[in-house]
Amino acid sequence: MQKTLLVKALIVFGLMLLIGLPLLMIQETIKERMEFRQEAVNSIAADSVREQTIIGPILVVPYTEQYEERVEVAKGDDKSQEVKLPVRTELLRRTVQRRLLVYPNSLLISGNIEADRRYRGIHQVLVYSGQHAFKGDFTVPASTQLPRKSPDSRVTLGEPFVALSIEDVRGIRNIPKINWGGRGIEFEQGTDLFAFRSGLHAPLGAMPLAAPQQVPFAFDLGLDGIERLHVVPVAKNNQVTIKSNWPHPQFGGRFLPSPKHRQINADGFQVEWNISSLATNAQTQLSTIEGEFKVPDSAPLGQVDRFNVGFIEPINVYSQSDRATKYGLLFVALTFAAFFIFEILKSLPIHPVQYLLVGLSLVIFFLLLVGLAEHIAFLAAYLIASAACIVLTSFYLVHVLHNAWRAIGFGVALTVLYGALYGLLSSENNALVMGSILLFAVLAAIMVATRKVDWYQVGKGGQ
Repeated sequence: MQKTLLVKALIVFGLMLLIGLPLLMIQETIKERMEFRQEAVNSIAADSVREQTIIGPILVVPYTEQYEERVEVAKGDDKSQEVKLPVRTELLRRTVQRRLLVYPNSLLISGNIEADRRYRGIHQVLVYSGQHAFKGDFTVPASTQLPRKSPDSRVTLGEPFVALSIEDVRGIRNIPKINWGGRGIEFEQGTDLFAFRSGLHAPLGAMPLAAPQQVPFAFDLGLDGIERLHVVPVAKNNQVTIKSNWPHPQFGGRFLPSPKHRQINADGFQVEWNISSLATNAQTQLSTIEGEFKVPDSAPLGQVDRFNVGFIEPINVYSQSDRATKYGLLFVALTFAAFFIFEILKSLPIHPVQYLLVGLSLVIFFLLLVGLAEHIAFLAAYLIASAACIVLTSFYLVHVLHNAWRAIGFGVALTVLYGALYGLLSSENNALVMGSILLFAVLAAIMVATRKVDWYQVGKGGQ
């Protein structure tokens, strides 16, 4: 190939890589803006309420076990002697504090949640306010069924209570009252648990526990939170129904709502989870964590099975903009390739500076997109930013290509390219196939346009 043509190709390739630097800077800017938004979320959570996690209700039966245990002890007090001393057995009396966690047989939670927006500067955060109805039943064990070290031990019962763990008690709007077997008992502050201290508990008073008994319960809870609500399925059979006015929910955790009871439309959503204890280790996990009788070094919520519903915006402008910038280098490469082919076909030289200016105009689009999307709808921001860049580039190319129709042709091609990019951003699930089709179409267009080019003749400079 002719030396000048090779040098020009290398210069164009170098310019394309050079333009990758401002694209990286724009990506860093987007990441910083995402961090600013997270700071806004954290700020609102610090001032009002965080994400909520509900664990319970759980019946806690405290008791004291006294038993005698025979142990072997060495005779004599000189422990420094290496000679083995005779041993004898002694009967020691031990007293151990224990707790039995009793989980509901069935737990039905019916929640009605209203979502709303709060603003911190230009950033908006979704908060929610929910009213939840709890009902179910416990099987209260007899005192003879309590786990013990020795079958002959003496058990002294404490006062049982119902614990309800709530991650951030600032979101509790009312003082709930539990209906325990027909008795109305008001919840008090704190769970009285060791690992999950934040929440409420309802003292049940002294109970004889002479025989197993089944006790129904019910209570209402008003709870506010931010962005996401987590629930731990603690019962043998859990049925959780949530209804909301927010049309864009996101479900996560170990369990998804039942497909048969899942309705999502423009007016909101209504979903239902049906989870049995056979499908989750939540009871074992909670008993293990709480059985250590100490405050854990770190939050133990991540060790427990749970599910959640999130209240999200349908379009996250920062994630969309970040995805768009990933196609930025492809935009520049396609435009430069079109210029290069145009030079060959029309024998119209384009200066490297003109390549650079057109490439920078394409890069500025992504910065405009982020700035505008923070204040207006993403689609409107995309249309304004793309229109501005297309008009600017087309106007400039009128003088570069010495022909208005050629510039208009490039403007139309850029319009198609921006339209294809928006299609990729809007259809995340189909982005790969759409991107593959786009690249195939571009390659086919280049091959068709250059099918009659005698590249040996171009290399000699005499087309």
